[in-house]
Amino acid sequence: MSTGVDIRTAGDRYATKISWLDSKHSFSFGHHHDPANTHHGLLLVNNDDVVTPGAGFETHPHRDMEIVTWVLRGALVHQDSEGHNGIIYPGLAQRMSAGTGILHSEKNDSWRLSGEPEHREPVHFIQMWVVPDESGTKPGYEQLEIDAELLAGNLVPVASGMARHEGEAAIRIGQKHAALYAARLAPGGEVTLPEAPFLHLFVPVGSVSLEGSGPLSTGDAARMTATGGQRVTAGPEGAEILVWEMHAQLVLG
Repeated sequence: MSTGVDIRTAGDRYATKISWLDSKHSFSFGHHHDPANTHHGLLLVNNDDVVTPGAGFETHPHRDMEIVTWVLRGALVHQDSEGHNGIIYPGLAQRMSAGTGILHSEKNDSWRLSGEPEHREPVHFIQMWVVPDESGTKPGYEQLEIDAELLAGNLVPVASGMARHEGEAAIRIGQKHAALYAARLAPGGEVTLPEAPFLHLFVPVGSVSLEGSGPLSTGDAARMTATGGQRVTAGPEGAEILVWEMHAQLVLG
């Protein structure tokens, strides 16, 4: 296993842009396929999506995947074949375990559930997929409000299967070797990354400086292997960051 930090800029990402969707893909996704860029550690998908009002992803299937959605701006409506439905908004962690198979939709039409007037604001969210420990498990859904924890400016567990996060803010995922953290950093705010065989640092909003590697701007990422412990410092406008800590990697056959 090689050691180091691989910086991927926002412009390196694949792009899908249609009338209602502006999506940037950190890894191979859909018709964008590069055999040299399929995953990092256990992370297969890191999609940065903006969806126009009244539109979204119609009902579609998933299987054997842990899917975490993190909304940055606006509101996203989730509905699935297991009877779950709800509105995901900034500060609300949400996880869907596809297991043996699940159908779901994701739309920017929250007024249809809330009874509020129709809005004209896009929804901006990051959707991340990691492989589960076991295939063929029962589909599941969980969400948790963690906005208060984010106010401290620290790395907050968002979704984790690690034993050490039981009882903390994190929602549970079916992958004992992975955890996702988020931090909202004020200008000059600082956090220290965990140490792990695989880390993925993504900057969806603002800018930061990564110790030893320099500045990262909106949409940039750092794929880290056999390293960690670096300081991440927010730029003058502040930042929001998402960090995956992974202690295993996907081996593709």
